[in-house]
Amino acid sequence: MNILIAGFQHETNTFAPTKATYDSFVKGEDFPSLVRGEDVLKLADVNIPIGGFINHVRALGHDVIPVIWAGAGASAHTTTDAYERIGGEILEAVKTLTYDAIYLDLHGAQITEDLDDGEGELVSRVRAIVGPAMKIVVSLDSHANVTDLLWDQADAVVAYRTYPHVDMAETGVRAAVLLLGLMADKKPLQLARRRLPFLIPVNAMSTMLQPARGTYDYLDELEKDVVSLSFAPGFPASDFSECGPTVWGYDHDADKVNKAVDALYQRVLESEANWSVEFEQPDDAVLHAIEVAKKSSKPVILADTQDNPGVGGNSNTTAILKALIRNGATNAALGLMCDPKAAAAAHAAGVGAEIEVPLGGCAQVPGDTPLVATFKVESLSDGKLVYGGPMMNGKQANLGPSARLVIDGVSIVVTSNKAQLLDRNMYRAVGIEPEKMSILVNKSSVHFRADFTAIAEEIIVVESPGPFHANPAALPWTKLKEGMRLEPNGAEFAGPAK
Repeated sequence: MNILIAGFQHETNTFAPTKATYDSFVKGEDFPSLVRGEDVLKLADVNIPIGGFINHVRALGHDVIPVIWAGAGASAHTTTDAYERIGGEILEAVKTLTYDAIYLDLHGAQITEDLDDGEGELVSRVRAIVGPAMKIVVSLDSHANVTDLLWDQADAVVAYRTYPHVDMAETGVRAAVLLLGLMADKKPLQLARRRLPFLIPVNAMSTMLQPARGTYDYLDELEKDVVSLSFAPGFPASDFSECGPTVWGYDHDADKVNKAVDALYQRVLESEANWSVEFEQPDDAVLHAIEVAKKSSKPVILADTQDNPGVGGNSNTTAILKALIRNGATNAALGLMCDPKAAAAAHAAGVGAEIEVPLGGCAQVPGDTPLVATFKVESLSDGKLVYGGPMMNGKQANLGPSARLVIDGVSIVVTSNKAQLLDRNMYRAVGIEPEKMSILVNKSSVHFRADFTAIAEEIIVVESPGPFHANPAALPWTKLKEGMRLEPNGAEFAGPAK
């Protein structure tokens, strides 16, 4: 067979300060940079879904027709220009090329300036071109807010089962198996779907912790009796009516798949209270880390979750950096601080120089001012690296001109491009060996755990001020479905404030 393949990924935090432009997808940010045609095949060995899909179907003798792959780091809405340009390339290929089936590597939480459901709309437009007989299979991030339109327009949808997302390529394989099965059987799969009535905080979704780990273990057991089963905890910062966790599955036997989906739904619902998260405040977290570090040879890691670029932050807030300095933390490092002007000043001054600059500061966060101080330029870098950890293993990254700035025993990785701190090589790019530090502050929510848990003495999730609210109950919702609980066992959404 010839299978048309394309990818278009964006996780939209409608409350975030910065939109995803076409240039955001060209750069890729947290993702590989935009590629077209045969260059898409170069992603075959990167841990993303389309890579797993390509390798699986080609090993079985099938061919792929690569169109485009584009992803941008989480942010506010995708601009209409970016959505229509990238989506338009996919639709043009669907109209003009000859193929036997379609696979789309999507995210599931993309909202544009004009559309609440970027993925559902895209697949709907594809379906309008190809008609009902063409098989379309879609893979999604586990942070997908899956919509009825997407379920109805695709023949099958499957989601990641790990967070950190170390199974992205495996999910592409699962999508390939589903698509090849549909083509071989020539029979439609029966879909069962359920929506859970409460929002889950992002930090609670880690499959390295409970209850998420046990939930996916149970999913694996239930799936032994059906063709496919998925659970998406959702992305609880996308303000539209279908935001929230979902469970769904497929089988040729409608009764079997409904029973499996019901069982998994009940498992999540009955453990609702366990999906809550406790956070520490910046000063408390730093003092906690200093005390633990005194007795350990391994670093204590602070997760600056509310400034995580992976959920819409700009990676430039300063509250936790100021807390490190204020409380006398030493042998500490923070990454990443995205500040192109400070990075440029460091490169202009050179290694060994001292520079006085305003560092960081997010104007959209009340009270988050730049840290104006004198820093020593410890090292410089072009910002180019290859990820070595389980997340995005093998991905080439470009943080832009970067520097290691040091003040009072605290090293800061200052970059020109924003990216989530999820790989140890991001510290090494400016000469910091993370294993040798006493305290590490990672601007990340969960993905960092894949590469850092093995070296950590303790991990502390910090509620430092940032553009992303880790507790979804703190967000000013306007479009959420009425009756949805804003956090586990929390208050129900009663409509926008009047």
